[in-house]
Amino acid sequence: MSRFKNILLLFLLLALGGVHGLDAQQGNRFEVSKQLEILNALVKEVDMFYVDSVEVDKMVRRGIDAMLKGLDPYTEYFPEQEMDNMKMLITGEYGGVGAYIRSRDGGVIITEPFEGMPAALAGLKAGDRILGIDTADVTKATSEKVSELLKGVPNSKVVLKIQRPGEKKPRKFEVIRKQVMLKQVVHYGVYGDHTGYIYLDGFKEKSAQEVKEAFEDLKNRHQITSLILDLRDNGGGLLPSAVHIVNYFVPKGREVLSTRGKIKQWDRTYRTTVDPIDTVIPMVVLINGSSASAAEIVSGALQDMDRAVLVGNRSFGKGLVQSTRNLPYDGNVKVTMSKYYIPSGRCVQHMDYAHRHTDGSVSAIPDSLTSVFYTSKGRPVRDGGGVRPDFEVEEKKTPTMLYYLLNDFTLFDYVTDWVQAHPTIAPAEEFVYPDADYEGFKQRLKDAKFTYDRQSEKALKNLKEVAEFEGYLSEDTTVFAALEAQLKPDLDRDLERYKEDIKKLITTEIVKRYYYQEGELIENLKGDKALQKALEVLTNEALYRQTLSAPKPEKEKETGTVADRAG
Repeated sequence: MSRFKNILLLFLLLALGGVHGLDAQQGNRFEVSKQLEILNALVKEVDMFYVDSVEVDKMVRRGIDAMLKGLDPYTEYFPEQEMDNMKMLITGEYGGVGAYIRSRDGGVIITEPFEGMPAALAGLKAGDRILGIDTADVTKATSEKVSELLKGVPNSKVVLKIQRPGEKKPRKFEVIRKQVMLKQVVHYGVYGDHTGYIYLDGFKEKSAQEVKEAFEDLKNRHQITSLILDLRDNGGGLLPSAVHIVNYFVPKGREVLSTRGKIKQWDRTYRTTVDPIDTVIPMVVLINGSSASAAEIVSGALQDMDRAVLVGNRSFGKGLVQSTRNLPYDGNVKVTMSKYYIPSGRCVQHMDYAHRHTDGSVSAIPDSLTSVFYTSKGRPVRDGGGVRPDFEVEEKKTPTMLYYLLNDFTLFDYVTDWVQAHPTIAPAEEFVYPDADYEGFKQRLKDAKFTYDRQSEKALKNLKEVAEFEGYLSEDTTVFAALEAQLKPDLDRDLERYKEDIKKLITTEIVKRYYYQEGELIENLKGDKALQKALEVLTNEALYRQTLSAPKPEKEKETGTVADRAG
């Protein structure tokens, strides 16, 4: 059992709050040793006397995962066999064929090959069922097993046996693995009148360089006069990448953030260290509820410095920083070691993991307990609960039916057949899915007897059961009858009611098949309200400057001219 002792010791230190510096560790040494000895003895006893054989490594792993779960969602253990996953988190690179896969009907299919990567270059397509990998039969394999077999050393060969929809005979594809690099700047271009647009998917080792190259190309080749940096659905990543990106747009020597944790010697302040590319170009940063971590550092820092206007929705609220620590037997732990504070001094952390309820759940920090901070020009901003945009744009709610369409393979199969019947389509910017084809999709859903379980119907059923239990149902059932009629799923009605939403879903999937992830993004930007608001702000110089200006004193507001107040 000595193999697990060092690992368990480290995690007990975390769980017991033992990493307080040398003095605190010494004071807690007995308790840590005591708990470790108990745990060590317990594992031995169970391994020796439990009625069935025990896979000790899996049992200990479950214990480690459960222990870390009680801290926060970001502290994770990576044993040696999972270190490739950690490397991919950091670099965005791995050796393999470059495709998303998904379990289906007891096997595995390809759902999305990556542009320019081995799977796409070899001719593999979404919908292809993987039957064999080299000599291994994977007709009944899990997606985890298939993923493991597809990965490998760059330049090594792998032979895939594929069953393509609509074809009787399987095909064989010879694929040369390579270092798969997931682009972080998925798309950039010009929108509106000389406004550059860059979409950044995440913060990996090369993200800052990709942003720099895109921005310089937009400036040099397209002579842009303003910029939109889209960080929506960007879950974050490496802190240094965020600092580098902020550095492109603010002067050298500016503080971007500081980190503070238990061990004061490890507290650090991050500043811009090189000359910027452009400190004056008008900027808008787009954020939403899925913009987190490094995306909040960039958006929050640029807001605190009054360098960019923020448009969209309140961000996720992850103000925690993780570092990696080596473990015995070539494992690793990604552990939360500090909180970060952006230039105004605020921390955007939303969930209070330090104060759990008795049932183990955590609560968000309420707005009433947040504090006011100020940007460099004196604009009020608040901590806690993420970064709040200067202009909030209401996000359209997705009908429940669309979630079922996404998770059901009926729409996926329809698009697969549609693509096989259409060798080419118009460019992503111009493609329009025909109304006539939508009629065919509707019929296909009906023929497939597509069903979807609506949440409102479930809620009504629960309410009815409560009313019956409390004796109210017998008094008047007409209200429930009317609601049941209204909430009962009606495929014909809902296919018309949500026609535009469903057509958008189909169009996006079609465009992605031809133009990959960039095409999908281009399609989703059509009619995008946040993008339109960003363009509106950037084309209205007075509005842009007013948004980034310090609020006027109350007396000045009262005596200002009508033109001043109209801004």
